[in-house]
Amino acid sequence: MTSIENYKRVFADSLSLTNSKDIEKLEYNIIPEWDSIGHMSLIAALEEEYKISLETDDIIDFSSFEKGIEILRNYGVSFSNAF
Repeated sequence: MTSIENYKRVFADSLSLTNSKDIEKLEYNIIPEWDSIGHMSLIAALEEEYKISLETDDIIDFSSFEKGIEILRNYGVSFSNAF
Protein backbone atom coordinates (compact mmCIF):
# COMPACT_ATOMS: atom_id res chain seq x y z
CA MET A 1 0.00 0.00 0.00
CA THR A 2 1.42 3.39 -0.97
CA SER A 3 1.54 6.28 1.48
CA ILE A 4 -1.34 8.07 -0.25
CA GLU A 5 -3.43 4.89 -0.28
CA ASN A 6 -2.79 4.49 3.43
CA TYR A 7 -3.84 8.11 4.04
CA LYS A 8 -7.03 7.54 2.03
CA ARG A 9 -7.78 4.38 4.04
CA VAL A 10 -7.39 6.16 7.38
CA PHE A 11 -9.47 9.08 6.08
CA ALA A 12 -12.28 6.83 4.81
CA ASP A 13 -12.27 4.52 7.83
CA SER A 14 -12.35 7.30 10.42
CA LEU A 15 -15.26 9.04 8.66
CA SER A 16 -17.04 5.74 7.91
CA LEU A 17 -17.08 6.42 4.18
CA THR A 18 -18.13 3.45 2.08
CA ASN A 19 -17.73 5.10 -1.32
CA SER A 20 -14.45 6.95 -1.26
CA LYS A 21 -13.73 7.36 -4.97
CA ASP A 22 -13.85 11.18 -4.75
CA ILE A 23 -12.12 11.35 -1.38
CA GLU A 24 -9.44 13.70 -2.74
CA LYS A 25 -12.09 16.41 -3.19
CA LEU A 26 -13.50 16.24 0.34
CA GLU A 27 -13.68 19.35 2.48
CA TYR A 28 -14.77 19.85 6.07
CA ASN A 29 -18.57 20.08 6.54
CA ILE A 30 -19.29 19.26 2.88
CA ILE A 31 -20.56 15.81 3.81
CA PRO A 32 -22.52 14.90 6.97
CA GLU A 33 -19.82 12.44 8.09
CA TRP A 34 -17.19 15.19 8.33
CA ASP A 35 -18.78 17.31 11.03
CA SER A 36 -17.03 18.40 14.23
CA ILE A 37 -17.24 14.92 15.76
CA GLY A 38 -16.05 13.28 12.55
CA HIS A 39 -13.22 15.81 12.42
CA MET A 40 -11.93 14.85 15.84
CA SER A 41 -12.26 11.16 14.97
CA LEU A 42 -10.21 11.78 11.83
CA ILE A 43 -7.55 13.72 13.73
CA ALA A 44 -7.28 11.01 16.39
CA ALA A 45 -6.96 8.29 13.73
CA LEU A 46 -4.25 10.21 11.88
CA GLU A 47 -2.32 10.92 15.06
CA GLU A 48 -2.44 7.24 15.95
CA GLU A 49 -1.53 6.06 12.45
CA TYR A 50 1.44 8.40 12.05
CA LYS A 51 2.49 8.51 15.72
CA ILE A 52 2.26 12.31 15.86
CA SER A 53 0.46 14.93 17.92
CA LEU A 54 -1.06 17.71 15.85
CA GLU A 55 -0.96 21.27 17.15
CA THR A 56 -4.31 22.98 17.76
CA ASP A 57 -3.79 25.41 14.85
CA ASP A 58 -3.16 22.49 12.49
CA ILE A 59 -6.28 20.69 13.71
CA ILE A 60 -8.31 23.81 12.96
CA ASP A 61 -6.60 24.33 9.58
CA PHE A 62 -7.20 20.68 8.54
CA SER A 63 -10.07 21.68 6.26
CA SER A 64 -9.74 19.33 3.29
CA PHE A 65 -8.15 16.11 2.13
CA GLU A 66 -5.46 18.06 0.28
CA LYS A 67 -4.80 20.43 3.18
CA GLY A 68 -4.31 17.37 5.37
CA ILE A 69 -1.47 16.18 3.16
CA GLU A 70 0.17 19.59 3.44
CA ILE A 71 -0.17 19.61 7.24
CA LEU A 72 1.02 16.03 7.69
CA ARG A 73 4.10 16.72 5.55
CA ASN A 74 5.04 19.36 8.14
CA TYR A 75 5.15 16.51 10.69
CA GLY A 76 7.49 14.41 8.56
CA VAL A 77 4.87 12.22 6.90
CA SER A 78 5.99 11.38 3.36
CA PHE A 79 3.52 11.40 0.48
CA SER A 80 5.76 10.62 -2.46
CA ASN A 81 2.79 9.21 -4.38
CA ALA A 82 0.50 12.21 -3.76
CA PHE A 83 -1.14 13.90 -6.70
